[in-house]
Amino acid sequence: MKRFHVHVAVNDLEANIRFYSAVFGTEPSVREDDYAKWMVEDPRINFAISTRGDKPEVNYLGIQAESDAELKELRVRLNEAQAAVLEQQEAVCCYAKSDKYWAFDPQGLAWETFHTLGSVPVFGEDRASTKASEAPNKSAACCVPQQPLA
Repeated sequence: MKRFHVHVAVNDLEANIRFYSAVFGTEPSVREDDYAKWMVEDPRINFAISTRGDKPEVNYLGIQAESDAELKELRVRLNEAQAAVLEQQEAVCCYAKSDKYWAFDPQGLAWETFHTLGSVPVFGEDRASTKASEAPNKSAACCVPQQPLA
């Protein structure tokens, strides 16, 4: 079963941790100096916040697959949507290592489909570039690729 994923850039991490902990009825499952994540079962969501964005806003949306097969199914759906897709294998971002595909909706909102392979002790520097041959884009918020995708 897949899990909906939302990442919100915030300007006050502690105030937002208090707010979202009350909303979800639980403390974050991951808590770092610049990041927090709730793995909520009802509703089934992976909800993350960080101070890594340029301004407070929805950073990106996504769908977390529980298996490689589910991730491949999501890739097929992105192809059906005729979206340009950026593939990342074993990307290190947001305190996790994941295989993922990025795409943008018609308004330019980033969508991440991913399968988490494990956790890592650092936020990560895999800020996706527009082409695999380019250097990582250090200015992008929380690993989101820049448009347009090739």
